[in-house]
Amino acid sequence: MDFVFEDRAPESPLLEAFWRTQSSMAGSFISQAATSWEMVIWRYQGKNHVTVRGPETRAVVTNCPADAEFFGVRFKTGTYMPHLPIEKMVNGDILLLEAGKKSFWLNGSVWERPTFDNADIFIQRMVRQGLLVSDPVVEAVLANRPLKISPRALQYHFVQATGITQSTFHQIQRAHKAAEMLRNGASILNAAFENGYYDQAHLTRSLKRFVGQTPRQIAPISVRI
Repeated sequence: MDFVFEDRAPESPLLEAFWRTQSSMAGSFISQAATSWEMVIWRYQGKNHVTVRGPETRAVVTNCPADAEFFGVRFKTGTYMPHLPIEKMVNGDILLLEAGKKSFWLNGSVWERPTFDNADIFIQRMVRQGLLVSDPVVEAVLANRPLKISPRALQYHFVQATGITQSTFHQIQRAHKAAEMLRNGASILNAAFENGYYDQAHLTRSLKRFVGQTPRQIAPISVRI
């Protein structure tokens, strides 16, 4: 099944995007590996749910009901909630308990459920109360800035703030870049070479794991070679 997403840029530098979509019919889709985590607010059969979804280190087939509405807050890599260890959410999610028709529980307090239009206010409140922070070490790593810390300390910071290792992060990013090249018309061989894969078989294994499709399933028929 296909979704039509509406995105908008957030005010906070700790976020990647706000998005929303809805399902017109029941079906399944491939949820691809992701290096970032999200808070997803969804409505189905008159009930609202708030879920925190962690990074995903593999692609999985996910079922979706008909007539469900979804709104998401996608956080930048390195942004995390200190009270909710992100490594416990990798390849999974946590359902936050409902407090009322328009509210839910977060870190022992009742919070009004955000909407696509007012989510910036919700994020500002999280930052003020210290529920949302960014690790400067991870920021420096992603910006390729030199750091005077040991590789072991760097890895610790990266896992604590992202839930995944640097190696996994780069593997997922590389797979998405290769898949995007294929969608844009690059040949399978060029996509493998440009992204540092040993050969086509190596590319295929990576895309099947992180994207859920083979290069031939992704690439247009006319440029598969």
